[in-house]
Amino acid sequence: MSTFFDEMKKSFVDVPVNNNKIETASFLEASESLVKLFDLLGSSAFAVVQKDMTGNISKIRTKLLADPASCATLQDLILSEAGSKTKTATQGLLWLSRGLQFTAQAMRETVDNPSKELTKTFTDAYGKTLSQFHGMLIKPIFKLAMKACPYRKDFFEKLGSDQARVVEQLEAWLKALEAIVKNIMDFFVAGNYGKGL
Repeated sequence: MSTFFDEMKKSFVDVPVNNNKIETASFLEASESLVKLFDLLGSSAFAVVQKDMTGNISKIRTKLLADPASCATLQDLILSEAGSKTKTATQGLLWLSRGLQFTAQAMRETVDNPSKELTKTFTDAYGKTLSQFHGMLIKPIFKLAMKACPYRKDFFEKLGSDQARVVEQLEAWLKALEAIVKNIMDFFVAGNYGKGL
């Protein structure tokens, strides 16, 4: 029986990172596969998260298609817009990365705390990541989504019937996702590329 990770178009495990630079096209495919994870959470409350991530993926893909040579890696894409007034793709990448950071943190809390339900692990993760960037209008929407998380047992069953395989794949995927998110965020901080975005 296949698992959620087997069905992915691309896993973060398979995203090429050379000389600390992340391949843009593969990263976008892996991000699209991650967005489907929210379908398994089964609440329409997560539609706002998915819509936001999908919109940001589109901004980056538009830039990649318009200028594939200078946007082959995420770092090159950021640098290609650094000197220009229009930073649509950079802004999209920053917000997508924040969403990925939240997802990674939520899954890490879930994996590391097997006795805690998703409503708790996702709420804790939101407080440590996205919450600081959200205003008063967005916060209640996200808090509602966290409360709508399914039971842990049900969520893991949706990931696949072979639980040993699910846990092994989830850990590998999560480690790769965490490394990629850290890489992007460190790059943003080092060059102060997220200023005003």
